[in-house]
Amino acid sequence: MANLQLRRVRKSYDNIEIIRGIDLDLHDEELTVFVGPSGCGKSTLLRMIAGLEEITSGDLFIDGERVNDIPPAKRGLALVFQSYALYPHMTVAENMSFSLKLAGLSKAEREMKVAQAAQILHLESLLTRKPKELSGGQRQRVAIGRAIVRNPKVFLFDEPLSNLDAELRVRMRLELTKLHRQLRATMIYVTHDQVEAMTMADRIVVLNAGVVEQVGTPMELYRNPRNLFVAGFLGSPKMNFLTATVESQNPGNVTVKMADGSRLSVPGQLDISNHSQITIGIRPEHLRLTNTGSLAATVTTVEHLGSESYLHVLTANSEALIVRVSGETAVEADQQVNVEVDSSALHLFDQDGTSLRSR
Repeated sequence: MANLQLRRVRKSYDNIEIIRGIDLDLHDEELTVFVGPSGCGKSTLLRMIAGLEEITSGDLFIDGERVNDIPPAKRGLALVFQSYALYPHMTVAENMSFSLKLAGLSKAEREMKVAQAAQILHLESLLTRKPKELSGGQRQRVAIGRAIVRNPKVFLFDEPLSNLDAELRVRMRLELTKLHRQLRATMIYVTHDQVEAMTMADRIVVLNAGVVEQVGTPMELYRNPRNLFVAGFLGSPKMNFLTATVESQNPGNVTVKMADGSRLSVPGQLDISNHSQITIGIRPEHLRLTNTGSLAATVTTVEHLGSESYLHVLTANSEALIVRVSGETAVEADQQVNVEVDSSALHLFDQDGTSLRSR
């Protein structure tokens, strides 16, 4: 497998800059997920690594070798696209072995590699079928098998599950995670789905408008987001945000005044002056309903999910919150509630959206 390094990598189309100077290290045997909203540059970055897009400036290294000018076929990478791109007139085995045939491998070698990949992907009984005789998940496994037989240095996945239904996406997500552990492969996976990123990645690279906002393990990013963008993007449901003002600071704690006039005592010390406006971030699981909760609110919608429910509420100052509660909680729309905030779990951001401290 391989290590990759990107140094000051940029990509422009005429005067429009898509990738804006990215420095990144991708480690051997690691599953790295590029995640971000549509148009953030994640697929473009993947295609630059694959050699399908020219690097405008900067350097790309694979195992220490600069590969900017090396054609895609000689980089030792395998790309799995969102579309399966299988040859309809070929069997599963023929689709998987086609690149090996072009490379000049003998029939015996091709059959051995296809058999090994088929065993890994549970495709043994499907090798003689044509693509039209396969389900969507089976076709995607064939596309992955086509990459495995090449024994690449790095696997590149460009939103490979986007065309599958919800249940099949979950199943394929688990299969890809198991495949990574089994192959001990270096993988780069692109998705706009933060749930895929959180559940699959060893490390996540959060992209926004062509720049890297933060890199870290899923829980590092979830617990310690660097800024408002990362905080709001990772997590389902998303983090709640409330406006507040720093009222006073004492050794060990800070008092903040909420927009509705209520006050919270927050553990820690801030590098910010009193009377400064800040944004408070709080995840739905760190809010609860109590008779003495500091925030008075009105329930607007209740989402029942069985084991848990999500309450969408409006505070007295018309700020929207999502509260996670037990599925057995008997709360209805238009009901008045009091919301208690776990002040030890608050995230605080300055006016520029930068985190003031880690939890």
